[in-house]
Amino acid sequence: MTRRHLTFLCEGDRLTGTIDEASNTTGLLLVSGGNEIRSGAFSGQAALAASLAEQGFPVFRFDRRGVGDSEGVNRGFREEEADIRAALAAFRGAAPHVSRIVGFGNCDAASALMLAGGAGCSALVLSNPWTIEEAGDASNGGDDAGADTTPPASAIRARYIAKLKNPREIARLLSGGVDYRKLLRGIARAVGPKPAPSTLAGDLRDGLGGFSGPVRILLAEADRTAQVFIENWDASDTRIARCPNAGHAYVEPHARQWLEARLLEALHD
Repeated sequence: MTRRHLTFLCEGDRLTGTIDEASNTTGLLLVSGGNEIRSGAFSGQAALAASLAEQGFPVFRFDRRGVGDSEGVNRGFREEEADIRAALAAFRGAAPHVSRIVGFGNCDAASALMLAGGAGCSALVLSNPWTIEEAGDASNGGDDAGADTTPPASAIRARYIAKLKNPREIARLLSGGVDYRKLLRGIARAVGPKPAPSTLAGDLRDGLGGFSGPVRILLAEADRTAQVFIENWDASDTRIARCPNAGHAYVEPHARQWLEARLLEALHD
């Protein structure tokens, strides 16, 4: 496996990308979210790219404008289509044997791909799409300091159901080892009416509606961003796959393996 670094232009700004080369005619375009550089947190995206390349699939990663080694101003995920299309063209130029490209993004990178109607990709893998409309955006990987960190009602209900099945939690409740004010607030939120879908979720639905290729939607069940997404989406969507006990970045060993397996499925299609 050979890893090569290159630069390319996007509306006059010079962007930096990395390609892990391989022989397959299907490749993966890995779109980073928020302010995350192309190597990913703790080099997780670089490791994922290397692993997929070793299995025969070329992978292209890039820093969007204003992030990492790339020039320009970070315009946010709502204005990322030009960056993605420029990266797609650079990928094709660097690997002319590639005829099919799967676009993959986590958090607001998934949202960027949806808003752009796939931005020219052949297939999409969308992980934990960002649908929260609050102060700021997903620039901190779903941990916006101005955002309400209370889990959605469905997550609260699932948490309480799990606790009621645990004898130790019932003992804590009976012995007074529970903050009753917090408990009552949680119950009130859990039984309250479901909030109306966000405008952003509607925009994502419209953007994705214009895409004709295969789509996979991956949700890490322990991630608040994923929990909010499913509150704003059709939970019966057959394109959804869920990873139990997985956090936002799939750092857990079982979650890393699950994510890679889903990407390989999309690449083999």
